[in-house]
Amino acid sequence: MGDDSFKTFVLDQLRDLPELRARAMFGAHGLYSGDHFFGIIDDGRVFFKTADANRQDYLERDMPPFTYVMQGETKSMAYHEVPADVLEQPHELLNWARKAIQVAVKAPKKVRQKAAPKSAPPRSRSPRSSR
Repeated sequence: MGDDSFKTFVLDQLRDLPELRARAMFGAHGLYSGDHFFGIIDDGRVFFKTADANRQDYLERDMPPFTYVMQGETKSMAYHEVPADVLEQPHELLNWARKAIQVAVKAPKKVRQKAAPKSAPPRSRSPRSSR
């Protein structure tokens, strides 16, 4: 199954999720339900977000985490591959996806701080004048 047809298949299997969409990211696709990033489609495989609440479901089935290589080093993320038999059963897949969405909802938000422009002088507070 080609990447586009596999993505279409996965989205069709998950069509009952609210505000479902796939967004291209680094050669793969991120799966979102509303604003919640809960899954990854990459190279004919699907990975769902994991934490203590659902990780054991994947580990019991020997499902690997999502990995990628950055600067020659293999790194992993808190996403595990969905078993093929689960992927083939829409009702079961929805159950696993809903658990992943709950993990995403409870995950702390990463806050990116913008660097101050180098040419900007440091900000200082002026003392209030008293009258």
